[in-house]
Amino acid sequence: MSGNSSSDLVRVGVRELRANLSGLLRQARHGTSFLVMSHNEVVAEIRPPSTTASPRRRAGALAGKIHIADDFDSLPADVLAAMEGDAG
Repeated sequence: MSGNSSSDLVRVGVRELRANLSGLLRQARHGTSFLVMSHNEVVAEIRPPSTTASPRRRAGALAGKIHIADDFDSLPADVLAAMEGDAG
């Protein structure tokens, strides 16, 4: 819970959550944590993501940085024979 005790968290009912989900998520993005309550029982917690969350991957970020050898997919004859059960 990122150092917050349950008394520090804002409590919201399920109806309020449904009615104001976008606003509550916006508040969570800015640091507010919520306990979702149903019949005086905590059923969920909504909080900002941890700061240790990994960054989003970018497509093509490694373009030009990875090189595969020309002979990458060729096997030496003795290895191929052993894999095929022809133990010479």
